[in-house]
Amino acid sequence: MSAKNTLVIGGSSGIGLEVAKALAGQNETVFVGSRNAETLRDAPGIAHLPLDVRQGELDLGSLPETLQGLVYCPGTIRLKPFQRLTDADFREDLDINLLGAVRVLQGCLTRLKKSPSGASIVFFSTVAVTAGMPFHASVASAKGALEGLTRSLAAELAPRVRVNALAPSLTDTPLAKDLLSTDEKRKAAADRHPLKRIGSAGEMAAMVLFLLSDAAAWMTGQIIHMDGGMAALRTFR
Repeated sequence: MSAKNTLVIGGSSGIGLEVAKALAGQNETVFVGSRNAETLRDAPGIAHLPLDVRQGELDLGSLPETLQGLVYCPGTIRLKPFQRLTDADFREDLDINLLGAVRVLQGCLTRLKKSPSGASIVFFSTVAVTAGMPFHASVASAKGALEGLTRSLAAELAPRVRVNALAPSLTDTPLAKDLLSTDEKRKAAADRHPLKRIGSAGEMAAMVLFLLSDAAAWMTGQIIHMDGGMAALRTFR
């Protein structure tokens, strides 16, 4: 089987970096689109593409003619009481979580459609869309829109391109560092989950690799909950 070309947006940190490294470890051709490339210096086999998803015009001209995979990782954690959220807060969350994904995909969709073996797109949502959590109004709204985009595109792009999304709960990444900054915060966060721990970037990356692979060739339009049971379970004692 020929090597696959995969574009990982936000692949210089957290889950995205784990995904990019894992793909490179499988000898796939990996392109990372991000504003910063510092963390990629010790990651051989990864080509960096300077990119800011909030810019209206994205320069994707250096990508190959065909892509087999696209992973969109950028996200936000804006936890505020609803009364304190501004229009600008909602716009920024929507811009990063939804419209950035739209811009990137519109810029490389032709490349994905050209793949002779088909292609796979993976987005990132959040458990807060399904579970309903206080102080998550802005980010849950934006990620809820992304889940709608996931299902709509899965229908529109079938059968050539598969589209799925992961909906994690709190994961140990730089984005969540303020929520996990002390042992007390980390324990409280773990205890809120039925499995009594928080997720790791490596666990999320493993699921992304599965969704990109031929093993998931019959999966599309799905929102996969990697959330320690948070969305589905109530463990009353």
